[in-house]
Amino acid sequence: MDQVPSSPQDAQSLPTCYRHPDRETGIRCTRCERPICPECMVSASVGFQCPDCVRNGSGTGHAPSASQPRTLAGGTVSADPRLLTKILVGANLLLFLVQTSLGDRFTDRVDLIGRAWVPELGLQGIAEGQWYRLVTSMFLHSGVTHILFNMLSLWWIGGPLEAALGRARYLTLYFVSGLAGSALTYLLAAPNQPSLGASGAIFGLFGATGVLMRHLNYDMRPLVILLVINLIFTFSPFFNISWQAHVGGLVGGVVVGYAMVHAPRERRALIQFGVCALVLATVLIMTVVRTAQLT
Repeated sequence: MDQVPSSPQDAQSLPTCYRHPDRETGIRCTRCERPICPECMVSASVGFQCPDCVRNGSGTGHAPSASQPRTLAGGTVSADPRLLTKILVGANLLLFLVQTSLGDRFTDRVDLIGRAWVPELGLQGIAEGQWYRLVTSMFLHSGVTHILFNMLSLWWIGGPLEAALGRARYLTLYFVSGLAGSALTYLLAAPNQPSLGASGAIFGLFGATGVLMRHLNYDMRPLVILLVINLIFTFSPFFNISWQAHVGGLVGGVVVGYAMVHAPRERRALIQFGVCALVLATVLIMTVVRTAQLT
């Protein structure tokens, strides 16, 4: 492994990874000497190599999967790093169109698809055993402005996070954060208060992105400013926003994101999915406690 000198003068002119031009690095491929960041480097018999050199045949004896660049959470980078983000955006838009077309028949239980797709998080409905509302509420929105802001946020922050975590962990983070937001809303909000939208899951992505950016020593000021603006809107009395969903999703995203980014390599999967299970257990406990209070 060749390293660029790390004197103060040279630190200002570190090269950038040839696959990620926005990331400075002091590591070079031992074969082609191109600069590579920690996410791209592949362990070789001597030092580290770039994915291209390994893929083209390095003679190191690694399995074919070793040529795939690794995500920070331990998975492999997919050919389309935004695939799940595109699917989630498409699902939200599709269901919003259905909701808009059917109107109250869809949102007030008398829909053409069936009770299992009642979208609103009617809190009393959950107490009556309709726990699916904790999930279905994450895919419906109250209007064009609502879904527009949520989908723009999902597209902007979801793509890079999906590439960094890998598909399985990214999807797990999304749903666990969304459920955490739904459960906290159910626990603290009034029983007759409806709540819907992808905001809880998206705030979870914000939280995990903050953990990731801090881990990579990136400038967090743009993310902090955006998060503060969102929280101001969340707690503003002029907007009818479920702050419980935002806070629950944010906390869930930070906890799960920390486990996914900082889990040690030798016990990575156990810790990552163990923490997800603990958050889901907390969601279950909150739901059971609130149901007992209401019934």
